Amino acid sequence: MAKTCPKCRFENPDNTLYCGQCGAVLKAAEGSDITKTLVSPAEKLQKGTTLAGRYAIIEELGRGGMGVVYKAEDTKLKRTVALKFLPQELIHIPEVKARFMREAQAAAALDHPNICTVHEFDETEETTFISMAYIKGQSLKKKLDSGPLELEEAFNIAVQVAEGLWEAHKKGIVHRDIKSGNIMVTDNGQAKIMDFGLARKTEGTLITKEGSTMGTIAYMSPEQAQGEKVDHRTDIWSFGVVLYEMLTGKLPFRGEHEQTVVYSILKEKPKPVTDAQPEVPVAIEQVINKALEKNPDKRYQQIDDLLDDLKSIAAGIIPEEIKARLRKAKLSKRKRIITVSAMIAVIAILSLFIILRLFHSGDEMDKSIAVVPFHYLSDEPEKQYLADGVMEAILLNLSKMEDLRVVSRTSVEQYRETDKTVNTICQELDVAYLLEGSFQKFGDKAKLVVQLIKPGKERHVWANEYDRNWTEIFAVQSEVAQTVARELQVAIAPEEKQLIEKIPTTNMTAYDAYLHGQFHLDKVTLNDLDTAMRYFELAIVKDPEFAEAYVGIAGVWVWRQQFMVVSADEAAPKIREACEKALELDSSMSKAYEMLAGMHAWGSWDWKVGEEALKKAITTNPNSASAHSFYAFLLSILGRTEEAAGHMELGLKLDPHGLFIKCLYSWYLLYVHRYDDCISVCREVLDKSPDYFIIAQSLYTALFLTGRYEESLEAMELFYKGEFVDFDHAFDQYEKLGYAGTLNLEIDTLLEQSKSKSKSVRPTRLADLYLYTGNKERTLYWLEQAYEMRDLDLPCALTFPDRDILRGEPRYQELLRKMNLPLEK
Repeated sequence: MAKTCPKCRFENPDNTLYCGQCGAVLKAAEGSDITKTLVSPAEKLQKGTTLAGRYAIIEELGRGGMGVVYKAEDTKLKRTVALKFLPQELIHIPEVKARFMREAQAAAALDHPNICTVHEFDETEETTFISMAYIKGQSLKKKLDSGPLELEEAFNIAVQVAEGLWEAHKKGIVHRDIKSGNIMVTDNGQAKIMDFGLARKTEGTLITKEGSTMGTIAYMSPEQAQGEKVDHRTDIWSFGVVLYEMLTGKLPFRGEHEQTVVYSILKEKPKPVTDAQPEVPVAIEQVINKALEKNPDKRYQQIDDLLDDLKSIAAGIIPEEIKARLRKAKLSKRKRIITVSAMIAVIAILSLFIILRLFHSGDEMDKSIAVVPFHYLSDEPEKQYLADGVMEAILLNLSKMEDLRVVSRTSVEQYRETDKTVNTICQELDVAYLLEGSFQKFGDKAKLVVQLIKPGKERHVWANEYDRNWTEIFAVQSEVAQTVARELQVAIAPEEKQLIEKIPTTNMTAYDAYLHGQFHLDKVTLNDLDTAMRYFELAIVKDPEFAEAYVGIAGVWVWRQQFMVVSADEAAPKIREACEKALELDSSMSKAYEMLAGMHAWGSWDWKVGEEALKKAITTNPNSASAHSFYAFLLSILGRTEEAAGHMELGLKLDPHGLFIKCLYSWYLLYVHRYDDCISVCREVLDKSPDYFIIAQSLYTALFLTGRYEESLEAMELFYKGEFVDFDHAFDQYEKLGYAGTLNLEIDTLLEQSKSKSKSVRPTRLADLYLYTGNKERTLYWLEQAYEMRDLDLPCALTFPDRDILRGEPRYQELLRKMNLPLEK
């Protein structure tokens, strides 16, 4: 039975605990045992306490998810040992006790210098514990607190850990929780693998249910994170994570939240090791990349293969440690050179490193790309809309590929007229490739020139020129996207290929009208909205089954409602009708789902239906930055900020420079009370885009909440002027009138202006101002007026964290109830 992801609605196998589409945590099956840190008992064993008639407690060494560890003296054998105790609250749980015993049995079966020796498993009436060798030193994780290791030390530890794992794997034991915290390094540099608490025999029976996900998230293999069956190759993945961590001081898969870490593990390539540490040989980078292949069949199949590669490379740096038996033909030449002399070996391997860097394997490519705005070839600026349309179509085709990360158009728009280098653009957008292009249409003919560029030496990976009939433009756009995918070795699923090759319309006049309409819609001015509407309507006259044109019409109505030139009652039926028609013609229209979500949630305050629509938007386009960010915003309004965090982080990753995404992010930061971060984000946006007044709303709110009233007034002035509201410079009188006095003077101005239909003021704006003066009565009055007018900003006006003076007010609670928002307690 499939398990549906509650966030993106992706259908996962029943035993999966993390969504394979978005990385979200799925509800565990009843009886599943997901590893979490357990709180060990507060009581400590006192120094001198004797257990089992022989172990004298010396001191506590540490506590973790499966127990507390003490240093003790074995009085019979006169040796220092470490005693690992099962937490008291778990002793009587048979499954946990069995797993604890399994740790002892698994480790006791292993006799190797790089595995911590387990002496015995013992229990008393009160407790259960394992006696193991006491290791004087520190964990690898602790060592890494001071930064990455020197190359020689990292090699030394890596080889030892790999040899310890090889010993375990030969005996059919999989550790399943390899991480830097489970590797101890003695004072003389000997590495020892600890904590076989998750280990099991390859052919053994798993104590926990089949769907259980064990281990530590950041080190989990993709198959382990999804609750699938694992074998020794999951240890190889985790070892690759540790090797990356040793050389860079960072984890390859990171995120502020569990969902984003899992998403990164499932979907993304780690940044190259050599980016952080250029001195690391590229051959080591290749070893790590192969260990971190997401498909277990593409990884090293045995740890000893990886060990051989490590030893071979290490031999060129530390010649006296040449021990490797090279099993691969590609390494045989290197071994012969190494045996001649250490100096020649170093020179030869460095040369090989350079060759490997120049001919980097396609399997190790970072599959991420930005499509920068195309240029129109001739001096006809009025035809730029054609180049923009072709560029956006190719970008959207690429974004339909799940295995490829594509930066949103809003983030690449800033590079339309730029003298920045490819290297700079790729670095700023955090992508591995750029696609550039130029376009021209003359009569019935069209010419498209595209080039795929990789930074570094800004070399062209691929380029082509297409001279085709205008009627073939859809085939050309599809061909470009699929060729780019082949160059980046991106797998295209059959359903993705079908979407990419789909022809939106057979009527080229309709398509030309649509491109005109989209060009004007993107400008978002009232005059351009009217022009866009005329073009979209013309497109539908020419082709009544042109789904994208209906999406365009819905977009016009959304902006008209946002600008308050039409009421919600007038706009909502138009938006619904256009979106539903678009989805009837093409159910993959993610934007249509987004607009339906906005209409239902912000327009009708039906949050459940709005949430379902956003989930569908994410399902149809998992790479939609706007869908993820809007969903985070909706969840924040509903008080579900923990769920919102992962979606907000993904939205920022997919559209790192999008202004509206940053605006949504600033609102999210308000909801989680990160006011200083909110101020920083707003300042950053306004420094780069001073005209983007929308974000000044969250700025003045955050400044008010941090007591920076004069700065709040300055931000408020920027915001209100952006909304076409004239001020009488009362803000200049702050020193004379004070904060509340200044706002009261401005309120008088706004009330006078609101009498003019051409300069109407949102009720929520007046409510904000009255709120900041401390006038609860007038604040509630204008919030109630906003409710009657179905003001789109009312959900924020009721739920932003600056509403403290309203809490407990019956009228405020009634508004929350009528809008289906969580009631304040």
